[in-house]
Amino acid sequence: MIRIAILGCGVCNRDNVVQSLVVLFRSPSMHRATTFASCMLCAFQQSLTHRFTILLTFFGPQMMGQEHISYINKYDSLCIAFICDPNYSSLAAAQEMADGSPTAFQNEKELLDHVNDIDLLVIASPNYMHTPQLLRWGQHNITILCEKPAAISEKQVAALKAAQPHLKANIWIAMEYRFMPAINKLVQLLPYIGAIKKVSIRENRYPFLTKIEEWNKDVHKSGDTLVEKCCHFFDLFRLITAKEMKSCVSKVHRGLLSDHYGYDETDNNVIPIIDSAYVLLDFEPDSPGSQQSALGCLELCMFAEGSRHQEEIIVTGMRGRLEAYLPENKVFLYQRPTSLWTDKSKPPPQGSFSEEVYDCSDLNNVYDFADELPSMHAGYHYCSTAIEWKYLIDAIHDAADGGKFVPKVSLEDGIKAVEMGIASLNNIASNEGIATKVTAFSSKSADNLLDMVLNAGLFDECKSNVQQHPE
Repeated sequence: MIRIAILGCGVCNRDNVVQSLVVLFRSPSMHRATTFASCMLCAFQQSLTHRFTILLTFFGPQMMGQEHISYINKYDSLCIAFICDPNYSSLAAAQEMADGSPTAFQNEKELLDHVNDIDLLVIASPNYMHTPQLLRWGQHNITILCEKPAAISEKQVAALKAAQPHLKANIWIAMEYRFMPAINKLVQLLPYIGAIKKVSIRENRYPFLTKIEEWNKDVHKSGDTLVEKCCHFFDLFRLITAKEMKSCVSKVHRGLLSDHYGYDETDNNVIPIIDSAYVLLDFEPDSPGSQQSALGCLELCMFAEGSRHQEEIIVTGMRGRLEAYLPENKVFLYQRPTSLWTDKSKPPPQGSFSEEVYDCSDLNNVYDFADELPSMHAGYHYCSTAIEWKYLIDAIHDAADGGKFVPKVSLEDGIKAVEMGIASLNNIASNEGIATKVTAFSSKSADNLLDMVLNAGLFDECKSNVQQHPE
């Protein structure tokens, strides 16, 4: 990447500077040159405050991608240089939203030619594309923010595990639920309740929204609901317990929302996605040989619009209990009866246990950097995406200053959440919701890419093909 020093510029006219940079970086596409020049101007402006501009590229600027863009526009240190999506309407909407009129591509191969002009790649494409894109772009010295899930099938998981030691990119998996204010506060308060023995996570919500070609209602494109939706919750189980899952068993419903989702009744091979589920989980014990491990329960209902709480997380320890509720955005801390409970033949008196309530709608009650966040909307995730971006920007700057890039959610975290989701699909107890093995929808080139990664000793060949055969 060419770097420019502009000396004695003083207070410059923006259009004049952009015009000068366009001359320096003229390309066959004047639009692309103007976009790059605009980003270079941002870089110059940031240099005055001893910071640098992070040049971004977007895959799949659809609903979630556009939420990301709405936050990115608020950060001066970010500039969107390129966007890529085969769907023209998504590209048009993203271009209209993004500051700086980024250059648009409908073909990933064309975008790959500009990898050296990219600092940060955001992958917000349909789920089945995440693994091939991580494998392809992970060969380069860039940072990648990949929307969940990192993978949707056992084969994709195996390919990511095989490739992980060889990837050059700094990878961060977007698990926004970790950063929801009430959930983050709950995690902060865990030391007050003692050894954790029970974790219950419940989501009562509306059905999946309409997306392009309804890919999120196709088990082989989404990974099915226990991966697509619930990898967030499995990630939270690991975060809260600080343990790995040992076993699980599931009960599910399929097809209750078939009419709502518009499945083609003439297609006898269609597998409806899961509409509701209970998953019981058992975690590794605190010490070898112990039988007192933490237990978990996930409850999901996709036809519960209008519920008082959409998300509820209840964690019970040996000294107390935490309850977090959304969208109420409050956390309740209860601590078990003290020495005031003297007569054990009667229930504990009201004054023998305590209750503390934390209002997390004020971010200052949760995050010590709340005042550093630009003014912005709450989005679909209670402001958690904005908080995620704050952490990510800091991590990129720390690495640029000679430190180590430390993601809040690593690729390994993302893989383990998917593995828990796949295990819950593979362990559906016999009822009308039979177990279904997901085979990720794929192109021939993506299949070849996974196969090469999975064949020992062929990673160098894979690396060469990654450059030549993007989807």
